[in-house]
Amino acid sequence: MALSHSYTINLSWKQDRQGVLFSEELTQNLDVATPPPFPKGIEGTWSPEHLFTAAVSSCFMTTFLAIAENSKLEFENFACKASGKLEQVEGKYKMTEVLLEPELTIPNEKDQARALRVLEKAEAACLITNSITSAVAMKPVITIVGEVPVH
Repeated sequence: MALSHSYTINLSWKQDRQGVLFSEELTQNLDVATPPPFPKGIEGTWSPEHLFTAAVSSCFMTTFLAIAENSKLEFENFACKASGKLEQVEGKYKMTEVLLEPELTIPNEKDQARALRVLEKAEAACLITNSITSAVAMKPVITIVGEVPVH
């Protein structure tokens, strides 16, 4: 059976290089703008480049949560820093890479290898990652409850 879903957003221009994203499906609106490195870019506002990077990171998290639940992996905390790299390739701007830096805290040292496998499975199964041409790399940090993370 084929699975198909649609996600609809609306965008409305506000002023200058700013707009607002909204959807009848959601309760929150999001201001968006040209990022500061570009002419007339606006500080402190989400940009398409931030949203692209956030899409990869948030999909990775939700995929991890599903796989961890199905694998019955116990964990105390999950956080993930993500960095998106914008470069000019053959005269066009392109998001060429996203680096995911998940930090996972688990209660049992014996689950460390399994936790890494679950993170790796999540990276491989993430539907956003599988939908883009950008390289996605992961540098995970797994700590045991009570230990200090080593980066």
